[in-house]
Amino acid sequence: MKTKNIVTNAIVAALYVAVTGILAPISFGALQFRVAEIFNHLVVFNRKYIIGIVGGVFISNLFFSTMVGYDLVFGVGHSLLSLLIASGLIRKVSNIWGKMAINTAVFTIVSALIAWELNLAFGVPFWFGYLTVGIGEISVMAIGAPVMKYLDSKIHFSERIEG
Repeated sequence: MKTKNIVTNAIVAALYVAVTGILAPISFGALQFRVAEIFNHLVVFNRKYIIGIVGGVFISNLFFSTMVGYDLVFGVGHSLLSLLIASGLIRKVSNIWGKMAINTAVFTIVSALIAWELNLAFGVPFWFGYLTVGIGEISVMAIGAPVMKYLDSKIHFSERIEG
């Protein structure tokens, strides 16, 4: 892995951790709006961002979660699985909005893992947890899509991690 990729992914992880830490009260639990989830859209621009995103989730869950053990397994697993599925599905899609829609749908569907976690950890009924976590995930990802598209027009995410 090139030094530029390592540094870029470290910055992504640090940003994910900072946003999650600042907004920790709304980033965890049955009803969560983890604003840092907008960074999941970086995979739309380049799959090399997976390392930084998953690293950010891992560190955030390690330091800010009230249920560290569960979140390190289910939360990190949710992110890694979603990113891998989405990056595979969007590979042949050329439209950026289509890619972001697929990415948002994948993350929302795979949120079932978080609902299962909440059920195991706190006894939250699975379907209630799935509904509330899913609402938070789809909201953050849908609102985050145009934000990330705009930022890409200024920052050019793919160029930041290539070369």
